[in-house]
Parts: sequence; structure tokens; C-alpha cells
Amino acid sequence: MDVRAIGKGLGTLDREVFDAVAESPSPLLDTVMPGLTRAADHSKLWLAIAVAMGALGGTSLRRGAARGVVSLAVTSLVTNQVAKRIWRRPRPDRSRIPLARRTRRVPTSPSLPSGHSASAAAFAVGVGLESAPAGLPLALLAGLVGLSRVATGAHYPGDVFAGFGIGAAIAILGARVVPTIPAAALPGSDPLRFHTEPRPDGAGVTLVINPASGDGTGARIVDEVRKALPRTEIVELGDDDDIEQVLQQAAARTEVLAIGGGDGTVACAAGVAVEAAVPLAVFPGGTFNHFAKDIGCDSVGRTVTAIKEGTAAYVDLVRLNEERLVINTASIGAYPKYVRTRERLEHRMGKRLAGIYALYLTLRREAPVRIRYDDKTLETELFFLGNSTYFPSGFAPSHRPRLDDGLIDVRILETGRRFGRLRIAVAVALGRLERSPLYHELQVPEFRFVAVDGPTTLAHDGEVGEALSEASFSVQYRALPVFRPLP
Repeated sequence: MDVRAIGKGLGTLDREVFDAVAESPSPLLDTVMPGLTRAADHSKLWLAIAVAMGALGGTSLRRGAARGVVSLAVTSLVTNQVAKRIWRRPRPDRSRIPLARRTRRVPTSPSLPSGHSASAAAFAVGVGLESAPAGLPLALLAGLVGLSRVATGAHYPGDVFAGFGIGAAIAILGARVVPTIPAAALPGSDPLRFHTEPRPDGAGVTLVINPASGDGTGARIVDEVRKALPRTEIVELGDDDDIEQVLQQAAARTEVLAIGGGDGTVACAAGVAVEAAVPLAVFPGGTFNHFAKDIGCDSVGRTVTAIKEGTAAYVDLVRLNEERLVINTASIGAYPKYVRTRERLEHRMGKRLAGIYALYLTLRREAPVRIRYDDKTLETELFFLGNSTYFPSGFAPSHRPRLDDGLIDVRILETGRRFGRLRIAVAVALGRLERSPLYHELQVPEFRFVAVDGPTTLAHDGEVGEALSEASFSVQYRALPVFRPLP
């Protein structure tokens, strides 16, 4: 078949579709299309959406906004400076368009391709590559912008489809150059239940707590537990008591060992509960209460409910050098200081900027540590190790959807390479840290490192620990039953 004849037929079809839209009596088109096409002039519509996504959205939406704007900018350049100079198709005859639908601004550039449509597709596809839920409504909006270009007489339908193709292609090619970060899939298996009887009045429970701890938090916990679980035995710690010894004595005579305090205190109680083979109940009484929050017991009331209903499940623990237990995290270098700085700044400048600034302060002030693990030797100032897999990926892990996956989560920033700190800072600022060669992340059942230059201080569960020349970590899979809300 003659290619020219095909082209001529498509051109005829293009004009006939344009005429059909132009002659269609539609108050909706008359009312909506001119305003929509004006909003998309100079990409104002898409830039406003990008600003809103950056200000109000989460990590994936912010990445999507950035990718969408970059894709739009490249597409606009290619469309106006290259494509329109190759195909010099005349604009449609606007006299066929109803007066109510015509815009004041009359385009003078060639008709093929539609720049508005190309920019719309580039932005929508760019956002959709990072956040599919946001990409779908934006794709529909981009389609309406393309329709507005035909309805107002600025372009033939073929111009719009050509623009869509160019914009989408540039956004997809951009993803080949700078790959997207796939959304992490949350683990979906159910927790392993520990079968225990309901305790509506707290019978068989022994709570060990310092009522003077936490600026009155300990005393408040004692009062609430006495009211809600009147048969609970409460052991109040004094300043001179050895908490581990008191916990061991309580665990030897009780059916449920309960603890009130922060993560360091809970870690001590967890070790005692495992040795005594009794379940643990946790009442949050510290500053951050990471373990209590991750098991769903972020308030006294939730722990009380779990005890009353008899809902409990097993969680993993991490054994450090076969001696100590880690319930949350361990770290070397400046990671604890980095976290404290970031959390202090979050309420003033938001999580993203706080993370960048805290990282800058940490890397500027702290001395690096050289470690060896597997077959690698590297220099780091930020090393994080967690019990079970933390989310999100990157160097701001905040929560664990489950505590029984049998894995240790290790994250290391390598700062000893050439321009390492600058490269890390740029990667964090662009939201690309997870793809940096200086970022190392692994989930393993065991992990061991050696401090190359001598003992280094290892902190764990919010407490500054001892100086170690080497450390080995191994998972105790589903070792501890804890009371917690369950579906």
C-alpha cells in the first residue's frame, strides 16, 4: 500500500475528527475547556500541582513531583526547539470553533506536535513512575488538557496524540537514565500467636517498675495498672535496687513478667523473660518507647487490653556476642547523635530538611570508624543495625511492620571514599541515597564486624554500651512471647 495514501487518509481523518468536535454543541466544552487550556499555558497547572505534592506529599510523591517537573522541562525543550521545527504543520481553522470556546491567545507556532499535550504527558508519566496512585488521576487530567487543545481550536487530534507520545517517551527514557525507586512491599504473614488465658483482673501478672522514673510517668503507670488490673503484683524499684536481680526474682514466681520503662529497661526484662520462659508485657515509660510502639503497645491502655484479652505473639530478639540482647537497634559511630539531632529539628523544618541538616552536622563533626565485615573493609561514621526489617529504606528507618521475620537489618554509610561526604549529601538531597554506591543495606540472619583500628563504642537500645573490637549478632527467631494487640 502507498505510504503517501495512508498519510493522506490519516490527515483527512484528523481534520474530520477536528470538525466533529468543533461542531459539537456542548455547554460543558464551552465552559470548561477554555479555562483548562489557559491553566496549562506555560505549564502553570503542572508546576502548581508539583509544588503541592512537594509540600504535602510523602517521599514517593516528592520524588514524583521532582521527576515530573524535570520530564516536563526536557519535553518542552525538545518539543518547541526540535519537533516543531521538523514538522511545520499549519494550525487549524479557528473560525469553525464556537466563539464561547475560543481563547484570546492565538498560537503562532506550528501545530505539530501539541506542546501542551507533550508537557502534560511528561508530567503525568513522570509522577506515575514514582507513585502510581498519583499518576492515574494526573493521566486523566492530562487527557482533558489534550482534549481542550482540540476543543479550543489550537490543534488537530493528531497533534495531541503526537505530543502525548513525545512526552511519555521522554519521561520513560528519563527513568532509564535515573531509575525509579520501587515501593517496598510490606511483609504480609500473620504473627505466631502465643496461647495464654485472658486475665481480666491481672491475676498472675507481676509488674516491675520505678515509680519515680520518667518525670512522673512511672507513678502514672502504677496508678493506671492498679485501677485496671487490681490483682497485678507491683514491685516498685528503689534507687539502690539491681533491676536485673529484681526482675529475675519476679520472673521466678510469676506467670507474666511486666515491665514499665524505656527501651534499655525493656531489653533487660526481655533477657530475663526469655531465660525464665515467661511472656513479657511492656508498659511504655521511656522517652521514645520504640519497642512498645512497634508491638502496638504505645499506651498503658493498649497493654492492659492485651493482658485482659490474653492476646500475645512471639517476636525476634538479636543476641550480641552471645551475651546481651538487642530488642531494637545497635550502632557504632555517630548514628545515635544523628538520630537525636534529626528528631530535635523535625518539628521546625520537616523530616527531609532535618535529615539533611542532621547528616551534615554529624559528618562534619564526628570521627570515622574503620570496620571489616564479609569481604569488605570500609570507613563509616553512620552504622545502623536493627532487629527485624525496618522501613523505609535509606538512613531514616522509622518503623517495623513486623518483629518476627528472622532477619537483621544492617545499613552503613561509607564515608572514606573520595568526596564521600559530598556525594552522600547530594544523594540525600535528591532522595537517591538508596541507589548510591556509598550506601550499603542488607537483611541477614547473622552479622559480624571487626573494628580495624581498635575498640569502638557500640550503643544499643538507646544505651551507650561498651567498647568492642568485634561484635557478632545473631537472630533468636521468635524467642519471646509479648502481650500485644492482635487482629
